[in-house]
Amino acid sequence: MRFFILVFIILPALEIGVFLLSGKTIGVWNTVLIIIFTGILGAFLTKRQGLEVMRKAQDAVRAGYPPGDVLLDGICIFLGGSLLISPGFITDCLGLILLLPPTRKLIKPLLIKWFQRWIDKRTIYID
Repeated sequence: MRFFILVFIILPALEIGVFLLSGKTIGVWNTVLIIIFTGILGAFLTKRQGLEVMRKAQDAVRAGYPPGDVLLDGICIFLGGSLLISPGFITDCLGLILLLPPTRKLIKPLLIKWFQRWIDKRTIYID
């Protein structure tokens, strides 16, 4: 429930504040152009990196290895691309963190711990 409050109430309010500040600081049209640019960049990076992850996952399965790490990369890329495509500077920053490979390497251990806690609480079942 807390997650939904954060995503649907607090984050949009913060984004509106940043939009207003940005519009006042760099101008409305520059703000709009930046939002459009980051959306296009997000779509491009997501497609490029997503195809690469699919290829790596297929290679891992063909070699007989579980594609766990590659699938986690895919989740990060999907979430990062979705955040970049959605309008907003805060979501753009979070999206870039998830899309860029060096920062994604720092995020993946945190995601693994989060998934492990989810499994330990028995809210996710793996058969």
